[in-house]
Amino acid sequence: MAASSLASRAVASLSPSISTGASRDDAGSSSVVGFHKRSSAFTGRRVRISSGHGSSAAHGRRSCVVAATAAPVKESPLKIADALVTREEGLELYEDMILGRCFEDMCAQMYYRSKMFGFVHLYNGQEAVSTGFIKSLKKDDYICSTYRDHVHALSKGVPARQVMSELFGKATGCCRGQGGSMHMFSKEHRLLGGFAFIGEGIPVATGAAFNTKYSREVLKDLSVDAVTLAFFGDGTCNNGQFFECLNMAALWKLPIVYVVENNLWAIGMDHFRATSVPEIWKKGEAFGMPGVHVDGMDVLKVREVAKEAIARARRGDGPTLVECETYRYRGHSLADPDELRKPEQKNKYAVRDPIAAFKKYLLENGLASEADLKTIEKKIDEIVEDAVEFADASPLPPRSQLLENVFADPRGFGIGPDGKYRCEDPAFTAGTAEV
Repeated sequence: MAASSLASRAVASLSPSISTGASRDDAGSSSVVGFHKRSSAFTGRRVRISSGHGSSAAHGRRSCVVAATAAPVKESPLKIADALVTREEGLELYEDMILGRCFEDMCAQMYYRSKMFGFVHLYNGQEAVSTGFIKSLKKDDYICSTYRDHVHALSKGVPARQVMSELFGKATGCCRGQGGSMHMFSKEHRLLGGFAFIGEGIPVATGAAFNTKYSREVLKDLSVDAVTLAFFGDGTCNNGQFFECLNMAALWKLPIVYVVENNLWAIGMDHFRATSVPEIWKKGEAFGMPGVHVDGMDVLKVREVAKEAIARARRGDGPTLVECETYRYRGHSLADPDELRKPEQKNKYAVRDPIAAFKKYLLENGLASEADLKTIEKKIDEIVEDAVEFADASPLPPRSQLLENVFADPRGFGIGPDGKYRCEDPAFTAGTAEV
């Protein structure tokens, strides 16, 4: 396993420390808009939340390790009683974030080596949102993703081998190679799909939440208590289905949380140029729905809001709109030269890397040692390397699979009025190219 590190150089070279103030809170305080700390009621006012943190040589691939600061951090085991997470919880969160970052970095390498085709949208920088929310769910809860869906799939438990194989277009992928980067799906893991067009997943997620409500209240199946998360970006929030689904969810008090990953850019459109009211969380108020704004670069703040919103949905109090202000460290996709965003803005968020900040928090609060975290990083390197090797060695989908899930007749072209396969009628393709 190579010892060099991509992420550590990117972080350590920018700043000797990690800033943790939310970008919409210029006073520097850590704050979240929305939930009252001591009750489930939505107050609509600002509430302070205390937070102390701001490849193998044979293949020429490089491992992924994240450094907390340029200088070593002294471990402080005496602070563990004041920590916001237990040691076990902290290590689980760190491992999930490292998996997402390293997996995406490897995707970039494989894309540029022509192992992947089409558009590939990476999640680097937004890991605190996926980890903070999805790791707060139960196994039977649902999520709907976007075209930036690899890390959501990993956080929900889809094996790295299946996700990487899908990206390679191989038969061993979670969609047997037919979905690719933007269409991850897993019935087993309650991942209801990634969607290529913005907003497509919101109605699907709302339908899943309605199914839970219907199962409990009409079919009287009280064993069903699933909560659904709908992930989408800031660019989606000016589209019609966003407002229609918020209205339905609030009207019927559906068990769903709408999670806006506001990375400030809708492809190449600055969020503040495209939206008359840029505070997306405020749009929930129009439907009588709690709206919350949280620092999406801080996994502990995201996790606290996520737990309250999920618990609120599960106990029947209805939906919540959560705006996570975050930032993507790469272009819109790997085909995007990323020339529109200013270097000053990129640097502002680069020094607030959510993984580096959480690593610093774990060390300073005595929740983990450097050895603990290096063990996790080595484990993730091996998982990602294994995923690449597995995907590369896996077979391509057979030709016979091409028309499956397209026509009712898996042999193609459907069945005629006489009950026979259309493709067996010689006149059906007369005058056309051979199919």
